[in-house]
Amino acid sequence: MPKPAARPARPPSARDRGTSKERLFTAAAREFAQRGFAGASVDRIAAAARLNKAMIYYHFTSKAALYREILRDLFEAVARRVSDTARSQAEPADKIRAFVEAIAIEAEARPHFPPIWFREIAEGGAHLDAATVTHIATVLKTLGAIVKEGIAADRFRPVNTLLVHAGIVGPLLLYFASTGLRRRLERGGVRGAGGFDRNAVVAHIQRVALNSLERPPS
Repeated sequence: MPKPAARPARPPSARDRGTSKERLFTAAAREFAQRGFAGASVDRIAAAARLNKAMIYYHFTSKAALYREILRDLFEAVARRVSDTARSQAEPADKIRAFVEAIAIEAEARPHFPPIWFREIAEGGAHLDAATVTHIATVLKTLGAIVKEGIAADRFRPVNTLLVHAGIVGPLLLYFASTGLRRRLERGGVRGAGGFDRNAVVAHIQRVALNSLERPPS
């Protein structure tokens, strides 16, 4: 008796595609955070996502495209959130506080991001695509607009926006990236190293940013 013809493979449904893409994104974010772009393995990513390696190329076309999407995800979210802050009717100082909080919220939601971004900075932004650069530029321009608003209102003094941005983003990313190290330091006898309160850290960075901006009372 002849064997029945094999059924053609069923293409993944929209729900299946969404689920598998999310699993690959999560597994890849962890892999890139641990090993960087060069050291990351598509085999490990697929295994961690419990999917065939071909699904990476189905959803993302390449390892580089997957990496770029992870970077773009954060910067797009930050750009959107800080732009909403800048359009509000709040005072310039409150907008700066909201700017710091916006970056903290999006970075905290993505534990993989700080180590990935530190690696990318060390490599000169070699893997950034044009869309991601545009989102980063939007964040910087938004901060610049808030600073100009504060200067026009005679609340802020003229400063280099890039320095203000570095003074916000650097400490925030260091805080979120160093959780494991701080816990080890505390076990090694550095009292309080592992117990920083997230809100206290954000409030400190807000104060430092405003101290660099606000005009001293006359």
